[in-house]
Amino acid sequence: MTLPVMEPNLDAATLKEWALLIDGGPFSSLCWGERMAFDNPESLTLLGALAAWTDRVQLVTTVLIPQLHDPVMLAKALATGDMLSGGRLTVGFGVGGRHEDYRAAGADPATQTMRDMADRVSVMKRVWSGEKVTDSTLPVGPPSLQAGGPKLLVGTMGPKTTRHAASWADGLAGTTLDLDLDKQSELFDVARDAWRQAGKSSPHLATSFWFAVGDGDEPRAQVRRHLLRYMNWIPAEIVEAMAPTTGWAGTEDELSVVLKRFGDIGTDEIHLIPTSSDIDQVRRVAEVVQDFEGTHDIKLA
Repeated sequence: MTLPVMEPNLDAATLKEWALLIDGGPFSSLCWGERMAFDNPESLTLLGALAAWTDRVQLVTTVLIPQLHDPVMLAKALATGDMLSGGRLTVGFGVGGRHEDYRAAGADPATQTMRDMADRVSVMKRVWSGEKVTDSTLPVGPPSLQAGGPKLLVGTMGPKTTRHAASWADGLAGTTLDLDLDKQSELFDVARDAWRQAGKSSPHLATSFWFAVGDGDEPRAQVRRHLLRYMNWIPAEIVEAMAPTTGWAGTEDELSVVLKRFGDIGTDEIHLIPTSSDIDQVRRVAEVVQDFEGTHDIKLA
């Protein structure tokens, strides 16, 4: 389950309530994403709070944009988060889709490439391995609790990005706008092949989609409201055209069917993205996830 970090008017009490409920089960992971030119909480600060508020659930960034950060500082922050959470951190990295976020962070939009991201990941892995990457007396620490650093996922929607990341990532933190199972299955096949060619074990195959659970027309209206606010860098008429088919909206029974279909194509984990900060959405989805325990291999986050 993803925290509602892109919803308006958040406060610490709301975020903590969501975190505690997600940590209480039956979800496998607690996720959150990064933007700069938006009013969401800063991701690394939030990581520290989530490490303190939770005890069980995996903490997954979906996704951080390395080009918005100094790689050594980012490696130090993530190692600290891994240490504070007891080794429960998984890091999703992506190049992001908004030049305005790069400009707001003082980053060069020309670095919005897979090659530049891979270079920065390489620096971070060197830090996590204990190598001295600066002229300081001691290596940059603290050591990550997970040997060699947290597990890394690549935020992707396409085969080119997937193939490029096979050298450094442990799996995918994908997303699907229209829940096209055929396209998702094809991407998973690309990932399996790329990881095989890289001489690595099978990748962790995760995808995500926006959701709203409820009856009647309100769930789809909720998704629409969220998209119009979140996709504020895209002309509103384009978002309006996307809204009827982007994400998922429906009842608990309908969600159960969708999740089973994703399981049938080999999905290891689904990161559900809320379109409201109403915590009742989490409770309703939790009932669906509970029914999956013991009957399906797919994990719900």
